[in-house]
Amino acid sequence: MSYLKGLLTSCLVLASVMSWAKAVPISIDKTKVKLPEETVKEPPQSVDTGLHYDRYLREVIDFLEKDQHFREKLHNTDMEDIKQGKLAKELDFVSHHVRTKLDELKRQEVSRLRTLIKTINTKWALLKQFEHLNHMNPHTFEVEDLDRLIKSATKDLENYDKERHEEFKRYEMMKEHERREHLKTLDEEGRRKEEEHYEEMKKKHADHPKVNHPGSKDQLKEVWEEADGLDPEDFDPKTFFNLHDANGDGFFDEQELEALFTKELEKIYDPTNEEDDMVEMEEERLRMREHVMNEVDSNKDRLVSLDEFLVATKKKEFLEPDSWETLEQNQAYTDEEMREFEEQLARQEEDLNLKAADLQKQREDLERQQEQLNAQKVELQQVTELICLIPAH
Repeated sequence: MSYLKGLLTSCLVLASVMSWAKAVPISIDKTKVKLPEETVKEPPQSVDTGLHYDRYLREVIDFLEKDQHFREKLHNTDMEDIKQGKLAKELDFVSHHVRTKLDELKRQEVSRLRTLIKTINTKWALLKQFEHLNHMNPHTFEVEDLDRLIKSATKDLENYDKERHEEFKRYEMMKEHERREHLKTLDEEGRRKEEEHYEEMKKKHADHPKVNHPGSKDQLKEVWEEADGLDPEDFDPKTFFNLHDANGDGFFDEQELEALFTKELEKIYDPTNEEDDMVEMEEERLRMREHVMNEVDSNKDRLVSLDEFLVATKKKEFLEPDSWETLEQNQAYTDEEMREFEEQLARQEEDLNLKAADLQKQREDLERQQEQLNAQKVELQQVTELICLIPAH
């Protein structure tokens, strides 16, 4: 099963970075370890992809899955054929009932987008909202609509992590910028105390237990022992996989992987501590998941199969990994990026000041015009009153 096929059959993909969702390892009853194949699994649940057209995507998939012909084609089509649009062409063979429902879904989506773009100011942003469907035909769902939806979802989800990293970098630079600006408002003694406090918080944050290499035997055994309540001496990779394959589909998806790192993250981050930033925690979680995917996901479908997992557990990286460098050891931005960021902020502030000055000038001009109109009105009223005083002949 490819990543996109997994998307089309269950929508079990990573939720939005903007939600910064905190995944939690699943607690497993120790009595189930001996017979993992008998463990009752909940059916897969649809998860928000983070895409602005997430609901439309999931509803289209749900209805296509109701058509037996399309469902069979989906399960027998590989990734490249899906990307090339061969699966989309199968839309011509789905039942009339499904096509009618897809027409309705498309009309609803077009209506939603038309409402949305009323708040969008740029042409690029407007066009971006319609990339996943053919808005020139707002009434019927055609092969082109399915083709666009598949290609848009594939591209957007592939870029999703990169955008999350960029947003985090901007967040960190803005935090540093605001700190520097705050220091400028303080006297010498105040700056000294603030800098001392800042260094103290950095030191406290860095003072934490050793963080295991994500995806290593030591890291997984810690989950096995602390989250699952099992004897670390009995650690078994296949049993571990079955216990943490939360939706029972035979794969670790991105959310299931991220859930495995919670114990490691709790060593570094505590929401009650001033020195710990929960936004940074989610970036660390993302770094861990990407690292494990790069090492284990051999076919690059963004899913870890049982076979891939078992192969990885025999590698040196699993048994004798290098130490893991956490975020505090890897600054998110360079000095040059910080300089460019502050220059950009300065330009934006200058532009805002110019616009504010221009608006103030426009306001003053309007006030002067209003005063002139009021004066003319008074003058006209006076002339009218004088005319009324002249005796009629």
